[in-house]
Amino acid sequence: MNWDLAFFLTSAFLGIGLAMDAFSVSVVNGLNSPNMPRSGRHAVAGTFAFFQALMPMLGWFLVHSLLLFFESLQRWIPWIALLLLGYLGIRMILEGLNPDVEKEESDKVRASSLFLQGIATSIDALSAGLTFSEYGFLHALVASGIIAAVTYVICLLGVHFGRYAGMKLTRWAPIVGGIILIVIGIRIAAVSIFG
Repeated sequence: MNWDLAFFLTSAFLGIGLAMDAFSVSVVNGLNSPNMPRSGRHAVAGTFAFFQALMPMLGWFLVHSLLLFFESLQRWIPWIALLLLGYLGIRMILEGLNPDVEKEESDKVRASSLFLQGIATSIDALSAGLTFSEYGFLHALVASGIIAAVTYVICLLGVHFGRYAGMKLTRWAPIVGGIILIVIGIRIAAVSIFG
């Protein structure tokens, strides 16, 4: 594998493709927390970037060491994403429909939710390990770093966009955000079923 322009462009475009679900969920986070502080915005983007880098490297490792396990795990990936995003979406909708319940730290994304979102939106990136199968460790690591950097920028933009929209929607933001999470989970599963 050469360190040529094609390698870097391929990694960047792969990063853009893999970051689209994370972008959508970043928009939801901004929508749900329009007054999110700068540190929260960077935490959202950083979490998604971390998982988008981790999953392809994990996929690369599985391809190189545990190929049979990886093949059996791969069919469950979309369903895991659907369950995680569905759970988070339903929870957001219920919080939005119950105005009597005061939301804790309304302008912060809960760490547990962010962790689940990071896994759910990046789990399909395990398959990128197949793309990396001919890479050596250093090439796979650099490609994952490029994917992380692209994801970080895209998700930061998503949070900013969501915050702006959240300021306009206020009361309905958690409900809209929850519906979007559920739709993303369904889309991930549908793509797996119908190709």
